Amino acid sequence: MKQNQITVKKAGILFLFSLALIVASLSSCKKPLLLSKGNLEFSVDTVVFDTVFTTIGSTTQQFKIYNPENKAVEIEEIELMGGESSPFRMNIDGEIGTSLTNITIEGEDSLFAFIEVTLNVNGQTLPLIIEDSIRFRTNGVDQYVKLAVWGQDAYFHYKDVNEGIWPNDKPHVIYGYAAVDSAKSLIIQEDTEIYLHKNAILYVYKGSLDIQGSLGHEVTLQGDRLESMYDDVPGQYYGIYFQEARPSTINYAIIKNGTSGIHLFSRDNTFPGYTLTVTNTIINNNARYGIFIYSGAKVKGENCVISKNGTHALLVLEGGDYNFNFCDFIGFGEGQSSTPAVGISNFYNDYANGTQNIGSINEGTIYNSVIYGGQDAELVFNTINDIAITLNFDMRNCMIKRTPTLTDSFLNSIFWNYNPLFTSVTDNDFTFSAGSILNNNSNPSLQTYLPLDIAGNPRGPIPDIGAYEN
Repeated sequence: MKQNQITVKKAGILFLFSLALIVASLSSCKKPLLLSKGNLEFSVDTVVFDTVFTTIGSTTQQFKIYNPENKAVEIEEIELMGGESSPFRMNIDGEIGTSLTNITIEGEDSLFAFIEVTLNVNGQTLPLIIEDSIRFRTNGVDQYVKLAVWGQDAYFHYKDVNEGIWPNDKPHVIYGYAAVDSAKSLIIQEDTEIYLHKNAILYVYKGSLDIQGSLGHEVTLQGDRLESMYDDVPGQYYGIYFQEARPSTINYAIIKNGTSGIHLFSRDNTFPGYTLTVTNTIINNNARYGIFIYSGAKVKGENCVISKNGTHALLVLEGGDYNFNFCDFIGFGEGQSSTPAVGISNFYNDYANGTQNIGSINEGTIYNSVIYGGQDAELVFNTINDIAITLNFDMRNCMIKRTPTLTDSFLNSIFWNYNPLFTSVTDNDFTFSAGSILNNNSNPSLQTYLPLDIAGNPRGPIPDIGAYEN
């Protein structure tokens, strides 16, 4: 009997050993999970909440996270960059938190991400646009989905097309672009405040724009950062861009703190007049150009102050026409260490393609204007003569800072290298004292007489040079 018990015990041990071998054999036959070395794709690059929050507000949006590979991919980290202080909250396929790890997406599969935002704007001064982002780290590579929400009561433009008349009872905020498309027209009324987000642009493509400001009721374009530290920071957005535009007008506008205040590329040649007529307008503190005329655009300007822009107050490149009267072209921009206030060129060297493009300047007129700044030469011409192009310049009754002075025949009654005695360059006050050379030295008969200066003051029988009458 004892021997049989030993035999049974041995049999049980053998059975357990055999079972262990079978389990090991089965597990060794199971294929390991092979992970893709690829990265993710997303249904959007930016999640925009376009609900206007004027009280406590809450809404949810979603996007999808794709694994385009046929193997599974592991997301090592998902992080809401604003952390616990962010107004946004995320839910990734049921997982909630500001930081998630080790989430697997099977091959050619996807996950849903749900984003919620809550803002309490009552009694607060919030930015017009509040942003955050979600970071996805996969195979050591970081990818981001941006989050943006409107923070105040305004009209918001996110990559939209516009026509008709913008109301002026609330500010307009441009995120990405606000476009005026081919053959369309947009009117912007007086007192309209326009705030543009980083890199944003007011884009006029083969259409027309009519900005209808008035004295004391100007249309203002500036960046959307409202903190006082951004009051005079250039480059906060791009600017107004006209491409092959139909005749457009800007009157009594203030365009400040962008990259290029007004940029014009070519024009619609079926309209023989000016691409843009800009009057009574201040263009100040842009990172590069005040007005940039490129490749054939045509501009008329009167009673304008274009000052303290980083590269040029006025740049003409690869040709184009211009006619300015009673304007101030002032340097002193942050980036203006070696560039003139006014630069005129009828060609452009395209080094990428190894070509040189040359255009005509059929009308190159500047009358009764100031060209001044901190450099020795605030007016520079760089042109190429060609039998197929026209160069036609005319400058009269201007005060110009330039050493050495120029002796071209198109320069008449020029006051070289005087100090205009501005009231305060630092404070952008370009009025001047009674002893300035600008007093009583313009010629009102050169063009249609402008009875009022930019500030609404009447001009005398022999007006002063520039946008202001003393």
